[in-house]
Amino acid sequence: MKVICSSDDSLYRPEVVRWRDRMAMMAPLGDVVVALPCSMKKPYSNSKSHQKFKRATKGYQEVIVTSPFGICPREMENTFPIQSYDVTVSGDWSHEEVKIAGELLKAYVGDKDVIANVHGGYEEVCRNYLDNCEYVCVDGRPTSPDSIYNLRQALKKYPKVKHRDKVLNELRSIARYQFGEGAEAIIGDDVVAKGRYHRNIYSNGKQLALLNRDIGLYTLNLEGGRRLAELGIHVVEIDFDLQTNSLFAPGIVDADLSIIPNDEVVVVRNDEVVGVGKAVLTGKEMIESRSGIGVKIRHRKK
Repeated sequence: MKVICSSDDSLYRPEVVRWRDRMAMMAPLGDVVVALPCSMKKPYSNSKSHQKFKRATKGYQEVIVTSPFGICPREMENTFPIQSYDVTVSGDWSHEEVKIAGELLKAYVGDKDVIANVHGGYEEVCRNYLDNCEYVCVDGRPTSPDSIYNLRQALKKYPKVKHRDKVLNELRSIARYQFGEGAEAIIGDDVVAKGRYHRNIYSNGKQLALLNRDIGLYTLNLEGGRRLAELGIHVVEIDFDLQTNSLFAPGIVDADLSIIPNDEVVVVRNDEVVGVGKAVLTGKEMIESRSGIGVKIRHRKK
């Protein structure tokens, strides 16, 4: 599903604001962050420009500067809605766009060094809000041979991040984005991801979830639900024996108030996980409604 961002009002679309709120929870790996411009193609890696960037920055943390979403760490580029928004890439940024992206970028990089291969409005964001920043773009062309050469040379001063650390950081970042602060704890150091496209997430031989690469989000298995329930996140409490794949609101005793429709949720009875599925209502509506489906169940305990 395309998210159309065609005016300044797009800065305040609910899914855009939620993205920026969740990006405030993210933290970069390594000693340096590479700041890059966005592209018209989504996910960004599908564009020719970002294929050039990725060859130069392999082993380093990248963050894409974009409006209206502010920033996108490379590991989050397949995640809805950043993987499917449609906006004109003009390079001209309003004061409000610069401020929103700049504040988010500054908070994200913290005290780390930044190498910025950017121009136009992207460069304005970096120059206005970053202190420890080296600029490598030549003649306003980040993809030019000279700019890419400067980027490679600048990165030689810093050690690369190990591949395993990058994989775990991606899986944890997605969990934090999807479920909220602290949810990254469901991804332990032993977790492995299997699959060429969609990724099956395993721990100790048990599947926690499927990472759907089309939307960059998890769909939970019962074991993943148990881990999330231990953290008290996205829990829906019932007081009856769950025997169908439709959980109606009148049977719900309590629910996490942060739940919104289409969220992955965990159904619990007497402190035991009995199902996982997708929310139809908000957590508040689940508690207050006297009719309708609250959760569509995907897996039930037999």
